[in-house]
Amino acid sequence: MSARTLLNRELSWLEFNQRVLAEAENPHVALLERLKFLAITGSNLDEFFMVRVGGLQSLQDAGSNKRDPAGLTVARQMREVSARAQKMMTDQHACFVDALEPKLRDAGIRRVASGELTDRQKEYLDQFFDNEIYPVATPMAMVEGKETPLLVNRGLYLAVRLKRGGELGAAARVRHAFIPLGQSVGRLVRLPATGGYAYSPVEEVVAGHIERFFPAEDVLETAVFRITRNADMSVREDQAADLVAQMEAVITARKRSDCVRLELQSGASKGLRHFLQASLGVEEAFTFDIRGPLDLSAFMEIARLSGFDTLRDPAWPPQASPRLDGVPSIFTAIQTGDVLLYHPQQSFDPVVRFVEEAAADPNVLAIKQILYRTSRQSPIIAALARAAERGKYVTAIVELKARFDEERNIEWARSLEEAGVQVIYGIKGLKTHAKICIVVRREAQGLRRYVHFGTGNYNEVTARQYTDISLLTCDPDLGADASTFFNTISGDSQPLKYRKLEQAPLGLRSAILGLIEAEAERSRHGQKALIMAKMNALVDPEIIKALYAASAAGVEIKLNVRGVCCLKPGVPGLSERITVISVVDRFLEHDRILYVHHGGDARMFISSADWMPRNLDRRIELLVPVEDKACRKQLLKLLQARFRDNVKASILGPDGHYTRTVISGKDAFRSQEWLYRQACEEWQSAQQAKTTAFEPHRAPETAG
Repeated sequence: MSARTLLNRELSWLEFNQRVLAEAENPHVALLERLKFLAITGSNLDEFFMVRVGGLQSLQDAGSNKRDPAGLTVARQMREVSARAQKMMTDQHACFVDALEPKLRDAGIRRVASGELTDRQKEYLDQFFDNEIYPVATPMAMVEGKETPLLVNRGLYLAVRLKRGGELGAAARVRHAFIPLGQSVGRLVRLPATGGYAYSPVEEVVAGHIERFFPAEDVLETAVFRITRNADMSVREDQAADLVAQMEAVITARKRSDCVRLELQSGASKGLRHFLQASLGVEEAFTFDIRGPLDLSAFMEIARLSGFDTLRDPAWPPQASPRLDGVPSIFTAIQTGDVLLYHPQQSFDPVVRFVEEAAADPNVLAIKQILYRTSRQSPIIAALARAAERGKYVTAIVELKARFDEERNIEWARSLEEAGVQVIYGIKGLKTHAKICIVVRREAQGLRRYVHFGTGNYNEVTARQYTDISLLTCDPDLGADASTFFNTISGDSQPLKYRKLEQAPLGLRSAILGLIEAEAERSRHGQKALIMAKMNALVDPEIIKALYAASAAGVEIKLNVRGVCCLKPGVPGLSERITVISVVDRFLEHDRILYVHHGGDARMFISSADWMPRNLDRRIELLVPVEDKACRKQLLKLLQARFRDNVKASILGPDGHYTRTVISGKDAFRSQEWLYRQACEEWQSAQQAKTTAFEPHRAPETAG
């Protein structure tokens, strides 16, 4: 397969972030929702530079001549990423300064410039500076010829150019200092105001009082800057006798890694710009002039302000599952048939309840679970600890290599160990990314295994923000597979063949390729052939090649890829039967679903894995069949709804650019809204059925 048949991964990711930015620019989206999307693009871009650009920079520093699957050299990728990111950041700040900020001001949310401060606000800021900033902030002198003081990754700083008071001409000694901002007092300082919400960014507060730090010197210039460091570093597991210690070393190393991006306040002098570039080792191509406030991710604080509900979307509170709400035992409910939940339209509470009830149930003997990313106050972690303290056999595989969650996971792992949980610190050489929890329960008929499979993390907070699927089942084959899965991992034993599951890095890739090839073969024999798949990213060249071959064989292929997609759809003779859409809406699309027509006997799966080499070759992932008829019907409805979206969907073209579908009126179909209405209707129908059912009073049973 020629490199020209693939799109570059990094540029495709930037196109995804542009689609998120489009929601911030969309005048039909509620104002604070637009600000939320803008803050998300800032946070996304931070991680992109830390991980993806950091990785490219490491390759470039090592003199790598390696080309990516799309045929681009490292140097060319760096050039194109720089140019594309420059445009994106210009668009981001134009969106804030020109579009959102005037509307926010009209709505009563005002950033007050120094020249607009009232006497009361000036007095307040004087006191705030004296009490909250001056005692805490410590200027860092920049001494020529000495090492630059350690600056915090993504930290905000005020650069100050100074000279001794009274010194004139060329003999005057000019020096520089940095002042860290916002690390203790927060990014935005609320001001007293009559009505609405007024604030001043902390950098403007400090700049307005800069003479307090340097009373004997003339301040020639101040400018805000921010750095992003390379975070693309991992533990050498072949040399790691103590994985926890090695992960802590990686976390420490990130604090001192190379700078991959410098953001600098627009209008800074060339002299200060060159001084910062030289001090921080940043090239011009990765120095970004910023018009307006730096660090747009900080404005999520404004997006979450209370008291401005009219500036937000109407609330969509998660709906209870009709199958599980009000049942005395979640295990009894699962015995009557598999339960499929779609979050966040349906509540994540049953998943939390599954673990909490298992911890309290005296008939439960064991709980085994994978923890990849959890919340700060995780009720699931607390339930596992309680279960162990009550004498149950509890095993938790805690993935320490979950990027940027390493510190939290180390803390959780240690607390679980103290409670008596058997903790496994991930698997050597692999990331454990599967989402699975098994509960072993003693019942009258013997031991029964209950299993939760998911597409998302065991995190009740993000479960309200990400679309995901949960499957609760006591299917004997899936239960046996779940036991095999945990025993293989925890016992470091040779993997056994599963009855129904497929696992990466063992058989998941070949299973997907087999399903694609089987559809292609049916199409070659004149049968109807259809593949529909939903995922976050499609990067793997081998799977893309198989999809191209299936398209050439006549298979209709519909792909819903939220983010990176390296496949080129709609190319005559290559991919003309493949369509790719991406949906960006109020919830982050995160569930992974696969459907194949399979000669009319359709097969459906959920998975933790995207179609990327890292997921298929370097992670422990699961592909789970959904076989219960009611669950299959429900899952197919969820999948088809995404392809009907003509309000929040964009269509990928063969050139790598996306075209937004814009439909209004009665023909408009917004999939996330439709799914929420479905969840509401299912709940309401179940409640109505309860109120119309007649249940006679029965005499109480007597003993004997």
